Amino acid sequence: MNLILLGAPGAGKGTQAEILCTKLGIPTISTGNILRAAVKDGTEMGLKAKSYMDAGALVPDEVIIGILKERLAQPDCAKGFILDGVPRTIAQAEAIEKMGIQIDKVLELSVSDQTIIDRMSGRRVCEKCGASYHIQSKRSKVEGVCDACGGKLVIRKDDEPATVLDRLTAYHKQTEPLVDFYRTRGKLAVIPFCASIEGTTAEVMKALEA
Repeated sequence: MNLILLGAPGAGKGTQAEILCTKLGIPTISTGNILRAAVKDGTEMGLKAKSYMDAGALVPDEVIIGILKERLAQPDCAKGFILDGVPRTIAQAEAIEKMGIQIDKVLELSVSDQTIIDRMSGRRVCEKCGASYHIQSKRSKVEGVCDACGGKLVIRKDDEPATVLDRLTAYHKQTEPLVDFYRTRGKLAVIPFCASIEGTTAEVMKALEA
């Protein structure tokens, strides 16, 4: 099964992708990870991407899609894959279609902006080991201190309210049009908001069986 996960930053795509990866036995492919891996491995597309990154420029769509193509050709994708964070734009979605990549279902995790702002502003990360916590749903035993290594828990710049608002604005402008793009193709399943991870997973599984 070839899946795409859509949703605003902080909607829970990474968490659900991890769960689906285990349940379905197919890999999760996120843009950030495949970009870093391609650069590290020195693939043809990886070297192209590096030249843009070194110059502080955005990696263009054709390079992102080229890296995606390299990754999808690997044997672990033979039974399917989960795309998280790609496509980000209509242009990328069209490029994926042109490459002949068949997408079976697109799952949109529907979460309100306010819920995302509340959720992300509560995130805390250990500055030493990178372990993540949340002041409501996943507290550390001692406030502000990492359970694993005793490091200090901090708010990442990405999770500061002003940054979250900027990321949400970019999502609504660039990525949200993909919802209609896939709806018109009969591929879209909207996953309603659930307060718990388990509730969301149950809705996802229901959509996949439909």
